[in-house]
This record gives sequence, structure tokens and C-alpha cells, in this order.
Amino acid sequence: MYATAAEQGGAGWHAKLQLGFRKGQGRTILAERLRRGPLTVQRALYPEHDLCHVYLLHPPGGVAGGDQLNINVSVRKDASALITTPGATKFYRSAGPMAAQRQSLEVTGGSLEWLPQENILFPGAEAELSTIVHLDGNAVFIGWEINCLGRPVIDEQFDYGSASFSFSLIRNQLPVLHERMVIDGIAGLSGSACLRGWPVVGSLYATTSDARLLDTIRKTISDDHQHEMGITLVDGLLVARYLGDSVASARYLFTEIWKMLRPALLQRPPCTPRIWNT
Repeated sequence: MYATAAEQGGAGWHAKLQLGFRKGQGRTILAERLRRGPLTVQRALYPEHDLCHVYLLHPPGGVAGGDQLNINVSVRKDASALITTPGATKFYRSAGPMAAQRQSLEVTGGSLEWLPQENILFPGAEAELSTIVHLDGNAVFIGWEINCLGRPVIDEQFDYGSASFSFSLIRNQLPVLHERMVIDGIAGLSGSACLRGWPVVGSLYATTSDARLLDTIRKTISDDHQHEMGITLVDGLLVARYLGDSVASARYLFTEIWKMLRPALLQRPPCTPRIWNT
């Protein structure tokens, strides 16, 4: 059991989830699962026999002002895990307090696929989302984040509120990428140096130095989506960017890129999580 927000003095949910994966007998096992507050996971699934699939759950159904969610994941040597969510994470309008979701992902000689479904930020949300990835040795990482500011399907804009997004990737204690974006109401959406009026922004990251793979991915993206995507390869990290007006389009493009990355980086065919089809 966990305390309610009211029992915490109205400060919002304070939740922490710690997951540890290690190589067992013939497959990766979820060896560590510690939780506090409304963050949990379903039982580990094995559609690929050895690689561990896990679905993150947040029972309250959304993140409100004052909520503090911390997710820590550790993948040890030779272990392989894929983590996703059953649906979008919603950040609701705040009366003032900041909501934060902080994710620390550590991969030591194994592989982690971090593939959450989108974050939806309602107008008036005050949100901080941060992810830091620590890689050691020959660790492999493929991950993405898709953020939808407002609800464009009903012509609702993120015209007030603020959002801070940050991502860092560090390999062998040396920084590979640090980035941060701050959106403050409608002004943060409209400028040419901001989002140029588009409500959906996403980034996909993958550890590779294969320029041929980059070329293949670029050639595969259809002309219909070229204006929405940008892909680079620098310092052993492939980064794909989406900027547009459709969560479905961002999810489709990132999934197609992931399907091309997986055989090259993990020597595995694509295995789409079943929860995405529900």
C-alpha cells in the first residue's frame, strides 16, 4: 500500500521505482524490483524467450502538479531488456506546483530498449521530464521520447504552462550528449528557434557508428515524411528528430527506424510489444 496525496499533505504523489536486470539461466531476469508509491510493473514477459519485456504502470492514470516520479533502471552484463508503457502518460493542469518525472538508466555491458509511449502535456501543466543514460563498456541503448504539447486532435494548444525536457547520455563516464529544451506557454511553440508552431516533438537515440545504417534509414523514410524528420550520426550516437502535428506519425516513424536498428545493433528481428496493439 502507499499513502494518498492527501495523506502526504497535498504535495502530490511521491513515487519511486527501481528495476534491476541480470542474466540468469538462459534468459534475462528481473532480479530487482523496489517500489514506493504508485509506480509498478507487470510481470516480466518473454516473447523472445531470452530478452525480458517489461511494462511500466502508473495506476493514477496521470501526473498532476506536485507529483514526483523517479524511475531507476539497471541492466547488468549480458542482460537484455525492453521497457515500454501501456499507454500515453498525461501531465495535467497544475495550480502552481511543478510535476517531475526523472529517469536514470544504467547499462553495463548489456542492452536496453527504452520505448515509452508518448507524453501528453495538457494546457496549464507545469512539468519537468529528465532522462540520463549511463553506458559502460559495449553497452547498447535504443530509446525514444515523444512529447505532445496540448491536444492537437481537438485543436487545443499548450497556450499556458511550462515544460522542461532534458536528456543526457554518458559512456564510460564521458559525456556524449547533453540537451535541454524549455517551453513556456505559446511563445515557446511559435518561434523559429523553438517549435515553429508544431505541437509534437520527439527524439530517438541509438548507439551506433555505422554510417551505412544512417544512409539506409534516411533512404527508407518516404517523401511524405521527409519534412518531419531529421537524422544525424555523431560520436557514436544516432539521433532522429521528429517535429510535426501527429503523435501517430511520430510513433510510426520511430517504430520503423527501431525495426531497422534492432537487427544491426542487437542481432535480433523486430519484436513489437503486444501492448502496443491493444
